[in-house]
Amino acid sequence: MATTYYTEDHEWLRVEGDVATVGITDYAQEQLGDLVFVELPETGKSLSKGDTAVVVESVKAASDVYAPVDGEVTEANETLSSDPALVNSAATGDGWLWKMKLSDKSQLDGLMDEAAYNAHIG
Repeated sequence: MATTYYTEDHEWLRVEGDVATVGITDYAQEQLGDLVFVELPETGKSLSKGDTAVVVESVKAASDVYAPVDGEVTEANETLSSDPALVNSAATGDGWLWKMKLSDKSQLDGLMDEAAYNAHIG
């Protein structure tokens, strides 16, 4: 069963085993506005917690999306190259950004659950 975690920077990650699917929250995509471009990470890229993993550009601004934990990119959501607005319509579903193999699962302990994240943005 997957467990979902949230960061203060408005990323979510859904963890199954030692693989995390990462995206931005509905709150984040609402703040950004309509996305027009997503720069995805390369498969095989090693990320450290806090590294810029993805750049999303909206009609308002460009924003970095940070790696919430250490790991290696195993897949990028290539659908977003031709349809970046999918992040706006399905931020926590089909609009995921990348998948990564976790290097240190203990880093998940520093992240929020949904209730804590909702209080954070509340």
